[in-house]
Amino acid sequence: MVKVAVLGASGYTGGELLRILALHPNVEVTLATSREFVGRPIHYVHFNLRGYYKDLRFSRLALDALLKEAEVVFSALPHGVGMHIVASALEAGLKVIDLSADFRLKDPAVYKRWYGMEHPYPDLLQKAVYGLPELHREELRGAQLIASPGCNATASILALAPLVKQKLIDLEKIVVDVKAGSSEGGSEPSRGSHHPEREGAIRPYEAEGHRHSAEASQELSALAGEEVKVSLVPHAVSSVRGALASAHAWLVGGAGREDVTKAFVDMYSREPFVRFIFMAPPGYPDPKYVVGSNYVDVGAAVESSLSRVTAFAALDNLMKGAAGQAVQAFNISMGFDERTALRLIPLKPG
Repeated sequence: MVKVAVLGASGYTGGELLRILALHPNVEVTLATSREFVGRPIHYVHFNLRGYYKDLRFSRLALDALLKEAEVVFSALPHGVGMHIVASALEAGLKVIDLSADFRLKDPAVYKRWYGMEHPYPDLLQKAVYGLPELHREELRGAQLIASPGCNATASILALAPLVKQKLIDLEKIVVDVKAGSSEGGSEPSRGSHHPEREGAIRPYEAEGHRHSAEASQELSALAGEEVKVSLVPHAVSSVRGALASAHAWLVGGAGREDVTKAFVDMYSREPFVRFIFMAPPGYPDPKYVVGSNYVDVGAAVESSLSRVTAFAALDNLMKGAAGQAVQAFNISMGFDERTALRLIPLKPG
């Protein structure tokens, strides 16, 4: 059994990690940290986990306990909070799957531009493997530091990757519209992310440049072998879970609907958690039909008269957009079947 610690375990993402790992046959969760709920049982916060983790209580984050109790660390701490702990855990030989944005960007200058600070561990930016299995499966095998992608970035990248890989679109003119549920804002809401303020709303935010566009540009540029420019505008909507990326681009070289369809089939037909929806019920991807699962539904629409293509990706922002994808990457890194503990059928109704 692999001894696992979950840092920031009382949040939404931490709770999803605990939910998945409770069913993992190769894992024992030995440590679950929380700043607010030290000494409380897991089900005090995560009522859905009542009956699981009977002997585990939330503990304070302490490096000595972490090094003593765990072999693998899942860090669901906020951006910037867990950097030093992650570095120390790695130095001690632990494997780390970090779900914050701390190690996702390779270029320290790009990191500073989007996060407003010098990165204290630029060497780790180079060592970290971006934890998107559909693009980095081989690099994830045996990886010690995995930077789990953001939910908006995951949806954007998976929507666009087939088109970028085959260079069917203008790589300098890509605009992604992401609709995201309120759980994306975390369990400690701000005025803008608090669900009563979002109910009934469809509100753009960070419309002059969202930091997940840096991830999308980085990963798609590496896939294309040349610079790919992505503009990403997220919208807060009133659903609790789910994200839908609608990626608008312009076809080049006479590419049409058949080329687009072939690109998606070629890239995703063997992927265990990507489902291609094209002109079949429900028509186009909808987050409603992936809630509670690690699946991402992808599809595309071609407006032939304008040579425009819109690629779609729908996912559960707490699963394929966070905890589920992190466990998938962990499985690959450990040599387990990547579907282990993730064979969860989406809920209906969601």
